[in-house]
Amino acid sequence: MNPQIPGRALIISTGRCGSTLLSDLIHEHAETLSVQEFFMSASVLTKDDRIVSGDEYWGLLSSPRPDLSALFRIGMAPKEVRYPLDGRWGADLTTLPWILAITLSKITPDPDALFEALAARVPTFPRQRQSRHHQMFLDLLATLTGKRRWVERSGGTSYVAPYLLRNYPTAKIVYLTRNWEDTAQSMSRHPSFQLIQLRVESIGLHGVDPFRIAPGDPVPEQMERFLPERLTADALRERGSDVRRYLGLCAFMTAQADQALHDSRPEHLLTMRYEDLVEDSTAELTRLGRFLELEDADEWAGRMAGRVGVPVRA
Repeated sequence: MNPQIPGRALIISTGRCGSTLLSDLIHEHAETLSVQEFFMSASVLTKDDRIVSGDEYWGLLSSPRPDLSALFRIGMAPKEVRYPLDGRWGADLTTLPWILAITLSKITPDPDALFEALAARVPTFPRQRQSRHHQMFLDLLATLTGKRRWVERSGGTSYVAPYLLRNYPTAKIVYLTRNWEDTAQSMSRHPSFQLIQLRVESIGLHGVDPFRIAPGDPVPEQMERFLPERLTADALRERGSDVRRYLGLCAFMTAQADQALHDSRPEHLLTMRYEDLVEDSTAELTRLGRFLELEDADEWAGRMAGRVGVPVRA
């Protein structure tokens, strides 16, 4: 572990439950690095925690993500994407390295420069498991940006909670929940979650993820239109027409997280409800700040509380 990074924390949630808001508020703390959409973007790497070199690991981080590239292609990029259109990859976002789409672009207005700094360092990482690479990478990000701690938040990390809790047992865990009805409604309108639900359903029904099919592998006829190169905006929007799909997704992801928390019993755990955050923002943010050991937790909470608004339900 890097002794210069004393604080590491993970926000686990289904997504669409206020986790982005928390990340944005944490970003306002001068000594804390708010890392967004890293572990869910890296979820393809968490399924096979194999040993790779630093050069191989950087090759994975600097490659396009098939699901995000498909959303760019059909004009349904998530609003969380912050990469500047005048950046190096702005002319063709389908080729954008996934680490640039949200994670680095949320940290700095010049993500290309940070990308280049990482490109010079990450390939020198030792040969090790990918889970260890992830922590070294996040520690390096904190060091390069002059922060004392990092807090990672990805929408949907409940899905990979077993992996996170198993591989990062000393991290502080913030478990954020929201009532399923509102969460499902929000998911049904969000292209990333329309795609997540499609992939989870496909794995459950057919044993196949349409975005992880090797060339030559058989594809169920029902899934052919959802392959990355065939997916259309209309087909994806249709996935959002039935909220029951997303209630099922909420149930599945919550069960994943609850079971992982029960099995791992993390030493440092803070449970938060989105509804409580809206009702008493100052108290809930104070709890969060103290849990993360922010030196000025009460002052930070007081400054940030006014940015927690009552959600608009469309």
